[in-house]
Amino acid sequence: MNFIFTIFFLFQIILCEPFEGLTLITGMSGGDNSSETYLIDNEENIINYWSHSSSSASVGYLTKDSILYLPTRSGGGGDTGPAGGLFQKIDWNGNIIWEWEMPNEICNPHHDITILPNGNILAICEEFKTNQELLDAGLEGAIGLMKIDMIVEIEPVSNNDAEIVWKWHFWDHLVQDKGPEYTATYGQISEHPELLDINVNGNLPNDLYDWNHTNKISYNAQFDQIVISCRHMNEIYVIDHSTTTEEAAGHSGGNQGKGGDILYRWGNPQNYGRGDETDRIFGAQHGIIWIPDGYPGEGNFLIYNNIHQTNPYRSAVLEFDCIADENGYYHIQENEPFGPTTYEWIYLANFFSPTQSGAYRLPNGNTLVTVTTEFNFFEVDNSGRVQWDPAFNAQCARAIKYGFEYFENHISGDINNDQGLNILDVILIINYILENNYETNADMNEDGIIDVLDIIELINLIL
Repeated sequence: MNFIFTIFFLFQIILCEPFEGLTLITGMSGGDNSSETYLIDNEENIINYWSHSSSSASVGYLTKDSILYLPTRSGGGGDTGPAGGLFQKIDWNGNIIWEWEMPNEICNPHHDITILPNGNILAICEEFKTNQELLDAGLEGAIGLMKIDMIVEIEPVSNNDAEIVWKWHFWDHLVQDKGPEYTATYGQISEHPELLDINVNGNLPNDLYDWNHTNKISYNAQFDQIVISCRHMNEIYVIDHSTTTEEAAGHSGGNQGKGGDILYRWGNPQNYGRGDETDRIFGAQHGIIWIPDGYPGEGNFLIYNNIHQTNPYRSAVLEFDCIADENGYYHIQENEPFGPTTYEWIYLANFFSPTQSGAYRLPNGNTLVTVTTEFNFFEVDNSGRVQWDPAFNAQCARAIKYGFEYFENHISGDINNDQGLNILDVILIINYILENNYETNADMNEDGIIDVLDIIELINLIL
């Protein structure tokens, strides 16, 4: 029996295949590493490291040209939480090549960003509505202010400036069934799945002050659509990005002809009167993404469901079908909730994080899971076997893994192009100096010569 168990265990080890790539870890605001970002390989060698004067607001993202886009806290590194305000683009060597702070009169950024193919930034923001505005809109018995979310598109321009080129507001897409005299759309809640019920989460100050709690934003270039995750709604929402700002404030226009109305929602159909508590799937979820084309599960949604079960508390990673047709249209039957009826893949094990966290599908079919409050991220295959479990100790909202082929340019300091920084690269630079040869990728400080200063810079990167 022990022999059979040993053979089985050895087969598991042999069949383990972590995805070969580089993992980006952005220290979470308020944590020990909140002002640091690391890029590591599968052996946990630090390939690059960025130190930030302002602590991160959530997660940094690398573009194909190795530029780090980072949402940070405008107040510096002393505060905690996911509030942002300062946006930075940082090159491989740690130089801030663009920096811009969102004016308070526009909105207050928080949590996540996503980078569009044209280099613009989609950012989650919040705006405030007064108690009178809430009462006028039909929020019955409202007490206090509402903090309600919106999305802005930021176009970085020269001289550390930016332009807001697109906006979308939840406030423009609300429904209520209290009466036609209120400013929010009047109608039967179940007849308007494209709108959000303003009375869905109660009317007390604690219910209103962080009403949506949008925590993740992702983009689908094929459909030109955005998906967001709202923790306090236990739902995800898809909206049309092809609209103008004016169309996004209304109910017509854009590729789907619905303006800024909700195209699709999932996770908690009782919010729009087409289900009850037994139909709710999400609990405080984070990390919604579309699985990229060419990956196993391509086109489907992937999400980290923070409170998937209680007694004991467990989180889970869920994959569920994206029901959109080839034109990005989401069909819904009369009086029924949006499909699918349930998820098609789940990873449920002994892990739990009530906040933050996320999951990313990788090209080989593995899934990179981040469990934030356990200071852990790891990689599992489709059968749930852990394929990579690094000991790297850093708390992050979500770790992201990039394949080597993702990057357009080679890694700075990788002289022999083996996708890593090590003593072999140092030896090559020394040989270039001894042989009086010049190679552009060995000129670390770009001063036109290869000398001991380039060796020192490379060693600093390795260390």
